[in-house]
Amino acid sequence: MQKKRLYTIGYEGADLSTFLATLEHCGIRQIIDIRDVPISRKKGFSKSALTQALADNGIAYVHLKGLGDPKAGREAARRGDFLAFNKIFRAHLKGEAAQVALKAAVTAAASLRSCLLCYERSHVHCHRTIVAAAIADQAEFQVLHVGVQEKLRGEAPNVRDRGRATAIG
Repeated sequence: MQKKRLYTIGYEGADLSTFLATLEHCGIRQIIDIRDVPISRKKGFSKSALTQALADNGIAYVHLKGLGDPKAGREAARRGDFLAFNKIFRAHLKGEAAQVALKAAVTAAASLRSCLLCYERSHVHCHRTIVAAAIADQAEFQVLHVGVQEKLRGEAPNVRDRGRATAIG
């Protein structure tokens, strides 16, 4: 039996229309927003505006604050101290609020083709990779990291399967 897919995406450097086109291309039916604070200086990516844009495109929106990277983790990542970031976020993920949110994420992702959302363009140093792995460990999802494409032109977006390049389409 083929595993269900769980996608991850970051919107850094993307505009809303290209972001939405990438989701559509991947068949995403639900965004699971795992930002601690779901606001953005980038037009269209704050919680209310994003929820509406997604709904207009037939995509559900779920915000799970408990899976957001705490401020100390974000600050460590901004400094480039990825060892500290990793330690801070993994400790956070063991907490009660994060565990409740993790269970909710597993349930949500099992119901619709879902994509974890955060800001960082690259999944390599983003907490969404850690969250995706935790979800996959609980429910055996295949994790695919998607890059927002400038021009889709009918081509598959840049997708990585747990760090290895994967061709789709």
